[in-house]
Amino acid sequence: MVNSLVKLVYLLNVRSETLDYDLSDDLLALQDVARRFAADEIAPHARDWDRNADIPRDIVAKLAELGFLGIFTPTEYGGCGLGDLGASVIMEEIARHCGATALMLDAHNALCSAHIIRAANAEQKAKYLPCLARGDYLGAWCLSEPGCGSDAAALTTTATLNGDQWVLNGSKHWITNGHYAGVYVVMAKTKPEGGARGISAFLVERDTPGFIRAKKEDKFGMRASDTVGLTFDDCRIPKDALCGTLNEGFIDAMKVLERGRITISAMSVGLARGAFEESLGYAKQRQAFGKPIFEHQSIQFMLADMAMEINAGRLLVHKAGILSDAGKPSNIEASMAKLFTSEMATRACLNAIQIEGGNGYTKEFPVERYMRDAKLCEIGEGSSQVQRIIIARHMLDI
Repeated sequence: MVNSLVKLVYLLNVRSETLDYDLSDDLLALQDVARRFAADEIAPHARDWDRNADIPRDIVAKLAELGFLGIFTPTEYGGCGLGDLGASVIMEEIARHCGATALMLDAHNALCSAHIIRAANAEQKAKYLPCLARGDYLGAWCLSEPGCGSDAAALTTTATLNGDQWVLNGSKHWITNGHYAGVYVVMAKTKPEGGARGISAFLVERDTPGFIRAKKEDKFGMRASDTVGLTFDDCRIPKDALCGTLNEGFIDAMKVLERGRITISAMSVGLARGAFEESLGYAKQRQAFGKPIFEHQSIQFMLADMAMEINAGRLLVHKAGILSDAGKPSNIEASMAKLFTSEMATRACLNAIQIEGGNGYTKEFPVERYMRDAKLCEIGEGSSQVQRIIIARHMLDI
C-alpha cells in the first residue's frame, strides 16, 4: 500500500517539478502571430463559414504561408518543426474564434502529418511532407468506421497483397478533411487473426481508382470543417504505399492519438476562452436592474468559475505538451487534459449562453457556435468515457 501511494505521488507531482511552465520568448511571439491572424482573418468570417459549411481555400493558403500546415513537420521538409507545446499555443488561438478551422489543422497536422513523420520511410516523407506543409493539399487520417469508433481495433477494412499491389476494401466514417484531402493515411487489416497487431497503415492518394468519397456530413457543430465517409472498392495502391511496419499500424495510430489529444485539448481551451471573453464583454455592457449585469454576484460567480477552469485546463495542456516535448511519458497527462478541457469547454459555452440570455441563443452572437463546436471535443480522438477508462486502468497498474 505504501509503495502504491509513493508511486501515485510520483506520477502526479514529481514528474513535472523541474519543468518551466512559462512560455519562451519564441512561443510568445508565435502566440502573438496566431492571435493576430485569428482575429483579423478568421473571426470576421467564421459565422459565414459555419453557415455555408465550408472553409474557403484562400484561408488554407494563408495558414500555409504562416507555417501552420507544417506545425510538426521537420524543417528539412519545409515545416516549422514545432513540438506539442508550440502546437498547443497555435491551436488555442485559432479555436478561440473558429473551432472548425482548428479542427482542420488538428487532423492535418496532429493526425495525418504526425503519422507520416512517425512511421513513413524516407522516400514517403520526402514525397508527402513538403506538399502537406506548403498546403498543396490537406491531409486526412482514416481510422473510424461505420461499425467501430471507440473500439478502433475492431475495424473491418482489409488490405490484401496481390502481386506488387495492395487491394483495399471497406469503408471509413467521420473523416475530417476527407472531402478536400490530397493524401490519406488509412488503417486496414492485413492479418485478420492478429487483432490490434494485424492492422497496417497505408498512404492513399486522392484520385486512386476504387477510392470513393461520400457527400459531406451535415453536422451539429464544427460545420465548416468537412467530414465525409470513404469507400474502398477494390482500390489498388502500390506495394510501397505501406506506411510503417507491416501489422504495426494500429500501434503507431495509438501513439499518434496520444499526441493528438494534446492539440484537441488546446482546441477545447480556445473555445472555452472564446466563450468566456465574449460573455465577459457582454456582461460589462448589458444593463439589468440599473447596473451592468457583471455587477450582479450570480454573474460574477459564473465568470469566475469559467476563468478558473480555463486556466486549470491550459496548465494541464501545457504540462502534457512539455512532457511530450521532453521525450517523457505523457499519455496519462494527455488523457487527463483531454477529458478535463473538453467537458470544461462545454460547461463554459453553456454558461456563456446563459449569461447572454436570449441573445446568446441566436446566431447573431458567436457563443452558440462555440457551444456546438465544443461538444465534438468530448467525442473525437477518444471520448470522455474512453479517457476515464485509460486513466483508471493506469491507476490500477500502479
